[in-house]
Amino acid sequence: MDTVEEAEAYDAMDHSAPNEAFVQRLLDLGARGRVLDVGCGPGHIALLLVTARADFEVLGVDLSLQMLRIAGEHRAVSAHAARVRFEKADAKGLPYADAAFDTVCSNTILHHIPDPVPFLRECGRVLKPGGAFLVRDLFRPPTPQAADVLVRQHAGGETAYAQDLFRASLGAALTQEELHAAARAAGLDGMQVVVDTDRHMSLQRAARSL
Repeated sequence: MDTVEEAEAYDAMDHSAPNEAFVQRLLDLGARGRVLDVGCGPGHIALLLVTARADFEVLGVDLSLQMLRIAGEHRAVSAHAARVRFEKADAKGLPYADAAFDTVCSNTILHHIPDPVPFLRECGRVLKPGGAFLVRDLFRPPTPQAADVLVRQHAGGETAYAQDLFRASLGAALTQEELHAAARAAGLDGMQVVVDTDRHMSLQRAARSL
């Protein structure tokens, strides 16, 4: 989503309920400290996190310059701007040291990555032992007709362009079995795949006590 049209269309869609549920799941998993938000998009999750907890410091990374531009605009009007920053980075080759973050999360970018294994491996590499981990994404409906039902139900009030983006995302998403297999191939241990909604699933692991 590196065009102005794609980034602005995504930012304009109402993701508030799924985003708030994502943040609550992170809190339930014991998220803490320095957080890496991989594929931060327009920055909604990162800014919700620093609003939710005073001890969070969040780094949001994305490859899309247009998404990062919008994220910067949102950060500029946030009362918590000092505890969040955004920068360009490739999720398949993160420029950070091993075990650099207390929490690693990613919201709905997995379906944009043709091979999920390097992405998941990198997310695990930069997470401290015992840190909270949450990668949420869409899961692929069993038929195109089932995808159309989801588009009507969850994006029926959006523009035709936004509906097409959502339909394409559903078609590109993994199944639960494929996500399990990718996590194993990436060497991620102790992960759980949870179906969250009629269209979302999560690969997650709770933080261990310090």
